[in-house]
Amino acid sequence: MAQPDDTPSVDDERTIRPSLGGREILLILGGLYIAFAVAHPFIVETDIGIDLVMLILVGGPGAILLYGGYRLPRTDIRPDVFAVVAKWCVGGIGVMLALLGLMELAAGLRDPLQNLLILTAIGSVAGFAAGIHDARAKSRALELEETIEQLQTANERLEQFAYAASHDLQEPLRMVSSYLTLVDRRYRDELDEDGREFIEFAVEGADRMRAMVESLLEYSRVSTHGAPLEPTNVEIVLEGVLDDLRLRIDETDATITADDMPIVRGDGDQLAHVFRNLLSNALEYSGDESPQIHVGVERTDDGWQFSIDDEGIGIDPAYHDRIFNVFETLSIGNKPPESNTGGIGLALCERIVERHDGEIWVESDTGDGATFRFTVPTIDARQPATDDLPRESDSEADVSSSVR
Repeated sequence: MAQPDDTPSVDDERTIRPSLGGREILLILGGLYIAFAVAHPFIVETDIGIDLVMLILVGGPGAILLYGGYRLPRTDIRPDVFAVVAKWCVGGIGVMLALLGLMELAAGLRDPLQNLLILTAIGSVAGFAAGIHDARAKSRALELEETIEQLQTANERLEQFAYAASHDLQEPLRMVSSYLTLVDRRYRDELDEDGREFIEFAVEGADRMRAMVESLLEYSRVSTHGAPLEPTNVEIVLEGVLDDLRLRIDETDATITADDMPIVRGDGDQLAHVFRNLLSNALEYSGDESPQIHVGVERTDDGWQFSIDDEGIGIDPAYHDRIFNVFETLSIGNKPPESNTGGIGLALCERIVERHDGEIWVESDTGDGATFRFTVPTIDARQPATDDLPRESDSEADVSSSVR
């Protein structure tokens, strides 16, 4: 009958070595120094003063190493970095041995054994102290890395769930909206005014829900489906956005001016979404007057800071943080409940800006207009703020709906 194989596997050895290797070295060193300190009077004939010095300077460090090795698993140091402590101890001994060799070459030693034991014992304790500090730092760094990995994994799973849920909800909502529209067409003459109104409400609700699902789908794909961050001419990006908004600009008789835009490191499509959303909000919440909007940019130490400034109805400072929450709806001015600064738009802008290692915030007060600002790093973030990147022109660009 075949005997069971008790040989530890490679995985078992990897698990055992980090937790025992470092401790074993500390325990062996501590035991050896204590043994030498106790045995010294029996090996070398010296007076009691020397024996006491050996007991303190050799046995003391040995006791510290022995107790430290015993207590090591009960500290906040991870088992896989115990070897770091032992390496520092051995390193301290090595330094003292080198010093001892230099002393021997320079002047000679009267009692090499005593000097060897005392200096290496002191060096081992100094290395032990440094090793404990280094091991604690490495333990915290490893724990931080593991926490970051866990958060990244959890975030990826949440994004996958949001994508799957949003994708799977689209078709049922499309069917609800289609069948309600079909019922309205076929039986409109048989329904009274209340019935037709109820169907309209249901269709609008389904359409709004589908729009929210599509926005959530887009929100979940910012990091995973975005284009690589590369040199992007914001001048071209902004021109494309203004072309997309041309109809609304003409309808509102808006004037939009812009500074010369730089070249930044970013995703052109996602930056276009940020500009489109912020400019759309500025057009919508302009108040009773024709919108007056300025797109500004200035160089900072960390990159470029863009701003979209309007003279509209403004936002209460109490809501400055809330408007960037997902599906947060805040009624602004006289706008009806269907028109809010919440929803997914600004939350998506914030997520895009964060993907570009930037920040977004608003400066506003009720009735005093609003200025949305966001930052984007330069092509080379290490360049100082005084180094200007290429621009399209030297004069301020007027991209208003009409030349004024």
